[in-house]
Amino acid sequence: MKILVCKDYEELSLKSAEIIVNQINQKKDSVLGLATGGTPVGMYKELVKSYREGKVDFGKVITFNLDEYYGVDHENINSYHYYMNTNFFDHVNVERKNINIPNGMSKDIEKECREYDEKIQNMGGIDLQVLGVGLNGHIGFNEPAKELMSGTHITDLTKETINANARFFEDISQVPTRAITVGMATILRSKKIVVLINGKNKSKIFEKITGKKITTQIPATLLQLHPDVTIVVDEQAAT
Repeated sequence: MKILVCKDYEELSLKSAEIIVNQINQKKDSVLGLATGGTPVGMYKELVKSYREGKVDFGKVITFNLDEYYGVDHENINSYHYYMNTNFFDHVNVERKNINIPNGMSKDIEKECREYDEKIQNMGGIDLQVLGVGLNGHIGFNEPAKELMSGTHITDLTKETINANARFFEDISQVPTRAITVGMATILRSKKIVVLINGKNKSKIFEKITGKKITTQIPATLLQLHPDVTIVVDEQAAT
């Protein structure tokens, strides 16, 4: 596990974007696993900047997002479809046919999950997976539990996650309580993984992720099992 400590959030965003740009420049048709939330916003801004400066071409890139809220319309400003379009896809040349985000409005969720996994597999798996980490150690929406799901599935969100996500909504009662998420096996089969961690409130979870114990009660600790993980962390979270 490689740890890259950055001075602040701006440097973290720049360094994580550089890793993705390098990946694409080495393999034009890279399959990227993408994350949402507050932490990756700066990274997406840097990627858009790199595209506009001609440093990277997303024309052949294929993307798979980690998750989406269940029962939330794609046009809803709090959906991850909306987030990705607003922060990234509307500003770069990723082909719409190459964009994949779980459909939380599907009438057949089990089929949606099964076909999502099949499509990732048919594309040869994820070349580079970007992850954020929740305060409770969840990655994607794989929440702490005695057992974790291997494939894409629908899951109940913990109170801690709901409370953390409430800042994006007008009222906590509006925060969805369920989501579709890619499972742990799919994440761990990614060829490379980049984890973004920032802020003093993430210092405890950073310590646990980089510690000696592995537990499903802190899903992000399972990343220690992967041979190619880079944690990009700012000084506040690293101390």
